[in-house]
Amino acid sequence: MTSRTLTRRHNAVLTVLLAIVIVFAGRLVYVQALEGPRLAEDALNTRLRHSTLQGPRGDILDANGEVLATSVQRYNVGVNQIRVRDFEAEIDGEDKEGAVAAAALLAPILGRDAAELGADMVGESTFAYIARGLTPAQWREISALRIPGIEPELTSERIYPNGTTAGNVLGYVGRDGEGLAGLELTFEDALRGVPGSSVVEVGRTGQSIPTGLRETTPAQPGDTLHTSIDRDIQFRAQEVIDATVDRYAAQWGALVVQEIETGRILALADSDTVNPNDYQATPPENRGSRAVQAAYENGSTGKLPTLAAALDAGVVTPTTTFTTPDRYTTPSGQTFSDADPHATEQMTVAGILATSSNTGTVMIGDRLSDEQRYEYMRAFGMGERTGIELPGETPGILGSPDTWDGRQRYTTMFGQGLAVNLVQNTAIVAALGNGGVYLPPRLVDGTTDASGRFHAAEAAEGRQVVSEETAAQMVTMMEGVVSQEGTGVLGQLDGYRLAGKTGTAQVPDDEGNLTRTVANFVGVAPADDPQFAVGIVVYHPGHQVPSSIIAAPAFKEIAGFTLQHLGIPPSTTPASLFPLRAQ
Repeated sequence: MTSRTLTRRHNAVLTVLLAIVIVFAGRLVYVQALEGPRLAEDALNTRLRHSTLQGPRGDILDANGEVLATSVQRYNVGVNQIRVRDFEAEIDGEDKEGAVAAAALLAPILGRDAAELGADMVGESTFAYIARGLTPAQWREISALRIPGIEPELTSERIYPNGTTAGNVLGYVGRDGEGLAGLELTFEDALRGVPGSSVVEVGRTGQSIPTGLRETTPAQPGDTLHTSIDRDIQFRAQEVIDATVDRYAAQWGALVVQEIETGRILALADSDTVNPNDYQATPPENRGSRAVQAAYENGSTGKLPTLAAALDAGVVTPTTTFTTPDRYTTPSGQTFSDADPHATEQMTVAGILATSSNTGTVMIGDRLSDEQRYEYMRAFGMGERTGIELPGETPGILGSPDTWDGRQRYTTMFGQGLAVNLVQNTAIVAALGNGGVYLPPRLVDGTTDASGRFHAAEAAEGRQVVSEETAAQMVTMMEGVVSQEGTGVLGQLDGYRLAGKTGTAQVPDDEGNLTRTVANFVGVAPADDPQFAVGIVVYHPGHQVPSSIIAAPAFKEIAGFTLQHLGIPPSTTPASLFPLRAQ
């Protein structure tokens, strides 16, 4: 082989080697200079553990600042199944290690079987839940054991310290902390905290790297919700309505107390109210509020809008006299009767209300056009939602006059052929106690944000439904109802002048027979200076007795408690009632 040939071979080898070096150098430059940052970022991301920090849910308070709903700190606990393998401990004189040792120490604290717990701690996961909802005291006990791989996750639990009190109003939250009913649902956006975040750099086995990346964005708490509910009145209202429902074997009942000058609801009670701490133990039909969601024929409490409209339109006065038989046939041929037989009497408008005469009410209502009565009923809030801050409110039932048949145009005068919810019915009598001004009922006074700033709820404007004179006359006539000659005599309260109206309606059973009743009562207290209104309904009592026996005593009980609780002094002037019969 010639030297020339050797030289060519050497050059070829050198060329190949140089090409290889250039390729590797280029690859090195590519990896380090171009792909390096991305690869480093990918490697870092595989070492980062991201956690969401739950923002505390805002409290719900009563009108006096008492806590109705709050959130408390809790811990979920997980295990790093790789790191726990390194744990060793002497237990009962015997050396144990790994998941077996850890489970033996943790099981008594967690109330779990050690064998089952140990099985949950075996595997390749760097974080597997072994317990949820532990108290801070429980976590401190676990932390003191210093078991590697046992790690906490801070969370919260919603609690309702008053049990069932206002449970129908508050609602409840699900396992994920989201509002499912009541104010918890309506004000979910305000109550829910703003989540924060945590990022920690961890090693291969999941342990945090002391010098690694660690970033935290704090969570923000939700707003505090201030309600108009007075916890003490609410508690007593629930006692009263539960006892009444039990006494008369009724399907359900509800009771509302409304502040007259503001429309604020001081109590909204339903029988068999849900306990939000364990809402799943309550039947679904009892988890909401029938005071808002259930429509019922209100019977003779429905005479109030009719008589108020007649007085306000000037077609009658409280002393206008009517010849009232116990059975009356209208010019159109419709026949109506009173609840009890009686001799034909010369009764005033005040007397017709006091004795709850259907025949007399029909005569009064017939002096108004259907359109006039309908406009007054709508102005009193009938047939539309009040806007109260609870989900599922029914608007009730109130057809327009062009849908009424020949009989319904009369039955709507005394509370049949239409339906209301209890909040609507209470707001009607509250308007009469408020000088004829209707105020939409409301449950929320406002919110306080995380910075401590209070934001008052926007109060809806009131509307003048009837004149102040008409309203005053109606209250005086309602005092006649709660008199010795009125149907509400059992609602009398020593030392206080009260005003109200009884109502008993018949409703069909499943076969369409009118064998069921609804007993209800609405009133104001005290009659000489109305401060609050009360509405009560007892649905389908098993004992077929009128509202004068069922609901009037309940009115007396809750009115008496509320008067004393609010420090309202007894009445100092005697009642000056309108005559009930022609003089």
